[in-house]
Amino acid sequence: KRENYLNRLIAKRDNGFIKIITGVRRCGKSFLLFTLYKEYLLQSEVSPDCIIALALDNALNAKYRDPLVLSQYLEERTAEIGKRYYIFLDEIQFVGKKKVQSNPEIYITFYDVLNGLQEKGYADIYVTGSNSKMLSKDVATEFRGRGDELHIAPLSFKEYYDFVGGSKEEKLTDYMLYGGMPRLLALTDEKDKKDYLSSLYSELYVKDIVERNGIEREDILNDILDFLASQISSLTNPTNIANALTSMKNEKVNSTLVSNYVQHIIDSFLISVVKRYDVKGKQLLKTLGKHYIIDLGFRNMLLGYRDAD
Repeated sequence: KRENYLNRLIAKRDNGFIKIITGVRRCGKSFLLFTLYKEYLLQSEVSPDCIIALALDNALNAKYRDPLVLSQYLEERTAEIGKRYYIFLDEIQFVGKKKVQSNPEIYITFYDVLNGLQEKGYADIYVTGSNSKMLSKDVATEFRGRGDELHIAPLSFKEYYDFVGGSKEEKLTDYMLYGGMPRLLALTDEKDKKDYLSSLYSELYVKDIVERNGIEREDILNDILDFLASQISSLTNPTNIANALTSMKNEKVNSTLVSNYVQHIIDSFLISVVKRYDVKGKQLLKTLGKHYIIDLGFRNMLLGYRDAD
């Protein structure tokens, strides 16, 4: 049910900002918006014709990836005066740039379309967005003060257990082994679960980071991810990561390269970094931090599903 996130989204309704739903891919952003929140609006007596939903990664909606076509479509759908509209746009980054004919140096983007529509005051706008060319974190930064971000994680144990039920001890063991990616709830076979996590990690997350950032040393990227997964709760920084990789690979690994790769991983929401609270200023830059992977299933997949720790 994702009640925590749904309630937070409900609290943001009609607040004058463009709502941006962020989070690692496949954690349930689209389901929260297009299913759970839409059901809430309908139950709140919002007319179905006042809810405008577009999945822009769907080939059937490809024409709306032109910002001018999208703008015209939204203007037409929200033309009736006196109504309050709710606009859902999934995978907003599929909307490209369009040159202005009178000045080829100026581009129209989806930010222009949505910011302009928001200013008119009769629409409440919600977007999600993430892929190798533009992860959802970037979407949040581009609205320049007009965006209100809701960050989503995979299922918590409470969300997981509320759905599966049964023995809490048994289900906690499963959860700690395979994690809380929502799709896993539809899988029962252990091999299917492991294959899903492996495919999602390598074919989606790692490829996203590599393609988006022009990563030349994918082997080092993977080594960093393995290292961070094994060192959760330990203090780390780019220098000691680089030293560990240098020893392991028998080649010099640059700490600046490591720092850049770690930042790309953090930007993709795959890893979170926690810094000490009791240091300030320049000391913060020198201090070791702790890195946590977004989901235990991916950590166990990387480490071979061992239960030693």
